[in-house]
Formats: sequence, C-alpha cells, structure tokens
Amino acid sequence: MYVSIAFDGISPDDAVRLMVRPMEKELKSIEGVKEMRSVGSEGHASVTLEFDAGFDSDKALQDVREKVDIAKSKLPEDAEEPQIHEVNVALFPVLNIALAGPLSERVKLKVAKDLKDEIEGVAGVLEVDIGGEREELMEIIIEPQLLESYELDFQTVLDSVARNNQLVAAGAVDTGSGRQVLKVPGVVSELEDMLNMPVKSSAGTVVTVGDIATIRKTYKDPQGFARVGGGDAMVLEVKKKVGANIIDTIQEVQTIVAEHSTLWPQGLEYSYILDQSTQIKSMLRDLMNNVLSGIILVMVVVLAAMGLRTSLLVGLAIPGSFLASMMVLNLMGFTLNIVVLFSLILVVGMLVDGAIVVTELAERRMSQGLSARESFRYAASRMAWPVIAGTATTLVVFMPLMFWPGVIGEFMKYLPATVVVCLTASLFMALIFLPVLGAVSARRKQNTAQASDEYELPETAVNKAYVKIMSRILRYPLVTLFVALIAISSSYVAYGVFGKGVEFFPDVEPEMVLLNIHARGDLSVYEKDAILRDVEQRVMPVEGYKSVYARSYNAPPTDVAEDVIGIIQFQLDDWDKRATANEILAEMKARTADVPGIILETRKGENGPSSGKPIKLLVSGYDNEVLYRTVADIREMMNGIGGFKDAEDDRPLPGIDWEIDVDREEAGRYGASIALVGQAVQLITNGVKVTDYRPETSDDEVDIMIRFPADKRNLDQLMQLQLSTSVGMVPMSNFVTLKPSPKTGSLKRVDSRRTITIQADVQEGVLANDQVLAMQAALAKYDFDPQIKLTFKGEDEQQKETGDFLVSAFGTALFLMALILVTQFNSLYQAGLVLSAIVFSTAGVLIGLMVTGQPFGIVMVGVGIIALAGIVVNNNIVLIDCYNDLRRNGYSPLMRHCIPAVCVCVRWY
Repeated sequence: MYVSIAFDGISPDDAVRLMVRPMEKELKSIEGVKEMRSVGSEGHASVTLEFDAGFDSDKALQDVREKVDIAKSKLPEDAEEPQIHEVNVALFPVLNIALAGPLSERVKLKVAKDLKDEIEGVAGVLEVDIGGEREELMEIIIEPQLLESYELDFQTVLDSVARNNQLVAAGAVDTGSGRQVLKVPGVVSELEDMLNMPVKSSAGTVVTVGDIATIRKTYKDPQGFARVGGGDAMVLEVKKKVGANIIDTIQEVQTIVAEHSTLWPQGLEYSYILDQSTQIKSMLRDLMNNVLSGIILVMVVVLAAMGLRTSLLVGLAIPGSFLASMMVLNLMGFTLNIVVLFSLILVVGMLVDGAIVVTELAERRMSQGLSARESFRYAASRMAWPVIAGTATTLVVFMPLMFWPGVIGEFMKYLPATVVVCLTASLFMALIFLPVLGAVSARRKQNTAQASDEYELPETAVNKAYVKIMSRILRYPLVTLFVALIAISSSYVAYGVFGKGVEFFPDVEPEMVLLNIHARGDLSVYEKDAILRDVEQRVMPVEGYKSVYARSYNAPPTDVAEDVIGIIQFQLDDWDKRATANEILAEMKARTADVPGIILETRKGENGPSSGKPIKLLVSGYDNEVLYRTVADIREMMNGIGGFKDAEDDRPLPGIDWEIDVDREEAGRYGASIALVGQAVQLITNGVKVTDYRPETSDDEVDIMIRFPADKRNLDQLMQLQLSTSVGMVPMSNFVTLKPSPKTGSLKRVDSRRTITIQADVQEGVLANDQVLAMQAALAKYDFDPQIKLTFKGEDEQQKETGDFLVSAFGTALFLMALILVTQFNSLYQAGLVLSAIVFSTAGVLIGLMVTGQPFGIVMVGVGIIALAGIVVNNNIVLIDCYNDLRRNGYSPLMRHCIPAVCVCVRWY
C-alpha cells in the first residue's frame, strides 16, 4: 500500500515533520505490516506499507483508509487530499504505446486521450494511464512594474480573482402566479472572462486583469521529459484485468491502435516499447517444442526398447496429463504465467515413469502368453503400489514448497501446485487410462503359449552383460559400498575447494538494459534533459536493441539515487540475434566516456522476483551527523574490500538550499505576516493558486495560477518585491534575509527511524553473497555509535529467508518420504536403502556444478535438489518391490537373487 500526499512548495524537513510523522503514527498500528517506509521530499510526502506475503488486500486497504482518515485532521490545511494506491504486480502495464512525432504537446495529448477512451472499452483492459501527461492550468502572468504603476499589490489581485470566480446558487423566485429560476454566471469559462475581471477602480476608471497581466492556457511546469527513439513522446500504459487473456487483450488493443492511426495528424507515429504478449508467445512456443521433443524422445527410446505400440501408449501420458492438469489449474484460478510454463517443462520427464513401468510389464506378460486384457489388468494391479509409492514420494517433496513464505514464495508457489496436479494426473493415466487403452487397442490374436514367470528375461546380449557385471560387483558388497562412499565424500570435498560459491538467482541474459545518468549540481530540468539527450545521441548507434525509451527527471524515482538526472531504457533484440548484454553495455560506456560531469551506471533488467541492486544495507539512527559519518566510514570500508561497482547512498547531495529568514519583530512593525511573505515567494516559484474553473474542453477542473514572468523569477526580484502593508508599499528586503544552507534532498525513514540506504552492484565474476560475507566480517570489527542500527536487505535478506525455508522443506520432505516408504515396505532398513539414492544424487549435482563452472543457486539449485530427491527414489522403490516379490515367491534372500530384480528394473527404466 502506498499513501501519497502532495503540498506544492513544502520543504523536505517540513514534509517529514508535518505530514510524514502524523501519518506514520496512525499507520504503524495496522496489523500485518512487515515494514513501513516513508519519504519526505520537496512538495511531496509518501508512506509505503509492506505487508506479509499472502495478506488480505481488501482488509488491509480498508484499515489503511481508516487510519488515513484519522491522520488527515493533523495535516496542513493546504495539503492535498491523501491518495491511497494498492501496489499489485498483477496490475502493472502489459503494453506501452509511445506516440511520437514533430507535433505540439496539445495535439499529442488529445490523440492520447481519445485513444485511451477507445482502449478502455476493450473487455480485458482495466485502465490506461498516460505517461508524460501534464495538468492543464490557466496562467496569469503579472508584470511587477505594472503593479507598481497602478499602485497595486499582488494580494489585491489574488483576492479580486478569487472573489469574482464564484459559483452562485441563486435559486428561484416563486410569486404564487409563476416560478422563475435565477442564475448568476459568476464562474470563469473562457479567457475573455478572466481578462475583463476588475481588480481596482479609481476615479471612474476600472483596472482589469488584462491591463496588468497576460493570460494563457498552458500546462504545469515540466518535471521531466520523455523520448522514444530520440523524439519527444507520450506513452500510454495499458493494464489488463486480472484473469484476462493477455495475448487476446493485447491483440485487440493493437488492432484499435492500427485502425485509429489512419485518422491521426500527419507525422504522428506510434511504437510499442513494452509488449508482454511477445514474451508469452515465445514461452508458449518453447513449451510446445519441449513437450513435443519430450514425447518424441520418449517414444524413440521406448520404441527402441519395447516396440511401436508401447511407445505410442507411453507417449499419450504426457498430453493426457497436461490436458487434465490444465483443467484443474483453471479451476484453481491459475493463469498461464512464466512459473507455470516452467513447471510444465520441468514435469515432462516425470509423467512417463509410471506409464513405462505398467506398460512394459503388460507387454512382457503378453509376450509370455497372457491376453491383452489379462496382461494390462495384471500389470496395473501388480505395479499399483510401487507406482503409487513412487509418485507419492515425488508429491510429498513438492508439497512443502506450497507454503513458501515471502515475496519469493508468492513468485514460486505456482511451481509446486502445478507439479502436484500434473503428477496426480499422470498417476491416473498410468493406472487407469493407459491400461484401458492398451487392452482395447491391442491386436486380438489367439495366444497358445503358456504364461511363464514374470521375472523370466530374454537371453539378450545386454541382459547377459549386465548380469555378468552385477554378479561381480555383488560378490564384494562391502568393497563396493566403501568405494561408493569414498566417491561421494570426494565430490563433497572437491566442491568445497573448487566450487564457485553461492548465488541467490541465476544471472541470465536480460531482455532489457538500463542506463542511469548521474550528474550533480543545481541543474534545471532543461539542463538535465540536454545532458540526457547528449548521452542518448551517443549510444543510439549501438546495435542490438528494438526500442529506446529515455526519461529525464527533475526529481528522480525513489528507487534510484538522488543524483540520477535521467534513465535510458533499451529493449534488446532476441539473445541469439545480438551481442551479449555485457558487450552492448561496454560499448555504450565507451561511447560516453568523454562526456564531462556525468557517471554512467549500467543495469540489466531483473529476471526474477528480486529487484534493485543485490547489495543493500540500511543504516538508521536519530542524529543526522552521526548517521552521515557512519555511512561515510562504511563507504570507505567498501572501497577497501573491493569488488563493488556503482555504489551509492541517499545522503543529501552537495549543494545549497536558500533559507528565507523572516525577522518577525521587524515584519510586525510593518503589519506584514509570514503568510504574506509566503505568497510573495510563490510568485517567483510555482505560482499562487487563486481558484479553479472547468472549461468546456476539459473533463477536469483547471487551476488558475498567478505568477511573475519567467525572467523575473529569481532571488533578486524576490528581495525587490514591494509588499502592501499598513504603512504603505514596503520592499520585502526590509525584514527578510536570504541565508544559504546545506542541501536537504529527500529524507527517508524506515519504521519511523531516519534511514540511509547504501546500495551497490558487484563486479563481473564476483558473487553478491561473497561480498555480503566480506562486509559483515568487516562491520563486526567496527565500533559503531549505540544509536546506529544496521540491517542487510535486498538479496541477502531474501537469500537467508529462502535458504532457511528450503532446508526445512527438504527435511519435511525426507520425513514424509520415510513415512511412505516404511508404510510400503514395513522395513526401516529398506526405507533407508531407498533414501540413500538422495545422497548419491546430491553428489552428482555438485559434480555437475563443478564441471559447468556454475555457482550454487539458492532458488533454482535448491528447488532442483528437492525435486531430484523425489525422482531418484522411484527406481529404488521398484527395485526393492521386485526383490521383495522374489522372496515372497520362494527365492532365498541371497545376493544372486537380487540380479533378476535389478535386470527387470533396468528394462523398465
């Protein structure tokens, strides 16, 4: 939840004192709040509430509204109404449409609004926001010399304009013989009404607004500029409704845009700088390719081992399970997102295990003389418990993942749910549908041969060779076990020595890169945009991107450093059609290396649930001086450690703020007040709002602002300004002085404590986890002031939370698997034998990581090991079941009797 409060002209210190603190006091008592972050900046204050994952958003929204209503009475009178926003990733834009061309802002805005109305009529569209839209206003530009010549002061003008723009509800006159409705047209609707408005009358002469000012319809001062492909642009951000089909919705929107573009003024062009349907289509193609490839490979392997008909039956298990699981997932309210698609690809190889076991046994029994019906019935009943136990062990491995906490859990929860549904469907396919299909589709022929032993194997070269190898190995079981343990131990030791460390989320090739341009100084928004335009023109010739979107800022977004004056976003081409992102970014940095006064920060688009820079340290305290000194020491310490890049913190930037010091005693002698001085100051800054009106061409109210001309908006003019007092016109410099003070910047707080955030990226080839460990070791030796509190956030916090959960989930899964195995075999020894496969499999994972040179990924490798634990035991379950069946049929539990069971399992798997 995000609470935003606007108050034009308020300083950051006053924003915190008068708006942030009253709001924090009420909001911090809301139940379920995980963290409360606040920002006080020039003209604005905000409070962001982060709730525990899985919270009731409707209840939380109601609680926030109630607390905001209580806090409103404590806010300044001139502050705007607090706005409450629900931050929901499901409501982020899915399509961004850029309108660019050499046309006026008013023309682009009209086209954008018309297009917005059309797009919002699409069934799957929730709303459309227009990025770069500025609020309209009527601006009254007063000349200070004309005020003095007419012996007017600005306060008289303000009062006259406000009094003469009033809505008068005159009512009606009822005389008994008729009724007449009266109307007083006192509201401004046109420029002429404002120009003819009187402000002074003297000796029969009326001075109007038009005599002392010029009036124009315009927009509020720009706070930044946007360009697409190097041209000025306006961007429509399309958000879809939850549950709407993203591909169909975007296709319908694009059709509307294409149709309307034929009616636009010449020179206005459109482009798509974000289109999530493209990524979804690509993932769907990859899924279909993986599914088809999986089916074909399975059929090829089974065809080579067991024949054409068996391979066709086994191949049906994949699409059949997918179809059934899609129906269930739809009933659960799941949409086809990236994690669901990944889960379907992950589970492809698991769906055929049970089908292979049942179908192979049925085919073998048919070859031994049983009919198709008898063979499939026997196979389904004979292998029911092993298949159920094998599937159940895999299911219980994924079930604990459904309770994954935090943001990562909300991101990954679709994986275990999808896998559980798909494996359950595969169980029904293996034990019910495939036996029925096999019995029905089998060629009807008269079997004259007598059914032989289930474990009688054909005398093939493979079987003979395998029996020979196993016979030799099983003669020396202790030696074999010892060698296996040595091999496992060696793999663990080798990984500890040669492993590449730990990472939270894998670093994959991004689809988008960002350039953050840092520059310092008291720059105007136009100067900042000129610097951004220079950088933009230098990097645009670099090849490898589809679109470029540049934004300059007067005040940057809260998630970037305060000295960021602009951001350039590149949507890259497909990874196989361009150079790597690192090479593209390196070339861009080389092209801008000689631009004076800037630092170019390169960022890759995030591909996982984490966001921002991987290293994030919160330093909080009460005394600003102590806080600033501590942050400076930590930054120096990080420089000594090395391995960091693009480090930053949100201490106030070097610069000057001008403090207007009013001598209250001296002002009192002239009858002046702080309010009068404040209005005078506003005339040279944002202007003074006197009233508002609603023109026929606008659906919203338009503010009427009074201000000085652009060339008179400076500090010298401020001190020369004449104020009307009880003793006549008095220059403001008589009781006002200007004092320079250090720049304040934005003031940030976390959980009601003043907080400075240190953020950093890591050098190429350096792991964030290693850098965090090095920082923690260095910080442990530092003697901090008692008021200082340090908290690691970002990847470190999420990595610890995820790692702790995965360890507990793995332990829970092992316990549940042991319960199933003991129930199946009624033997702790045999259950332990089955579970031993997990130890061997994890050793294989570590060897694979060493061979490929990959670090241990907490999320992906952790989930992979847990999933592997449920898969690798399936072979052991079938093996032990066959062994036990041999013993039940009269075989002695000697070493030689294990070989037929192993051979049968080799044939199945």
